[in-house]
Amino acid sequence: MALQDLSSNAQDYLKVIWGLHEWGRTPVQPSDLANRAHVKPSTVSGAVTRLVSGGYARHDPYGAIELTGKGEHYALAMVRRHRLLETFLVSALHYSWDEVHAEADALEHAASDMMIDRIDEMLGHPATDPHGDPIPRANGSLPDVAQTPLSAVPEGTSVAIERVSDEDPSLLRYLDTEGIAIGTAVCVAGHDAQSGTVTLVPLQAPEASSATPTALSSKSAKSGRSKTAASSHRPLTLPALSADHIHVRILDENTVAEDTAEG
Repeated sequence: MALQDLSSNAQDYLKVIWGLHEWGRTPVQPSDLANRAHVKPSTVSGAVTRLVSGGYARHDPYGAIELTGKGEHYALAMVRRHRLLETFLVSALHYSWDEVHAEADALEHAASDMMIDRIDEMLGHPATDPHGDPIPRANGSLPDVAQTPLSAVPEGTSVAIERVSDEDPSLLRYLDTEGIAIGTAVCVAGHDAQSGTVTLVPLQAPEASSATPTALSSKSAKSGRSKTAASSHRPLTLPALSADHIHVRILDENTVAEDTAEG
């Protein structure tokens, strides 16, 4: 069966279940799915029942939801569509990285396999999207990306921002305003145990990943606002939930010294 033969709702639920697993939400409960899909638990219950009967998922009563091999195959196809469309919107149509998620959600159901493959070819087969998320290849395999959440990084550690979840546009806009982009090096200056906040100090001006057309909004890149903000080394504080939605790569001392000198 072709992906287009699945209902739009089924496509969405498969993508959401896979995405929750990808960001470390294991096991995935029906309540997690309802919260992410912004629907009532009763709606999720019916959808999950249909996924199970179709052989796309497994779900024991009051237990977690897991994708079958068949379900994961279609979920990855949807994730590939979504992330390639996001990349296209930023690269070709100059959307900012906080604007593309909802647009890609709407377009992914209408795009044909041919269109997605043509977009992939036009973009040069990017490994990641504008948020640093890995783009599944046509064969379903995934590029390696950072898996360390910012919230788990000890104080005094220097890291590079590798991924930011596209589920929270306000977080993306805030990071853009502060000059934080994919590739920006920061030092984790502090954790507040009481509030759960994380304080960061930028170490260099942001540079877009070579695999990503642009990690910043085109407006910010043209104005130079982001480079100035990051170069000021002004600390910024993130709530715990936001820090969970950012994945980083730990930098060694030599890398930090080189990046600081270049910045």
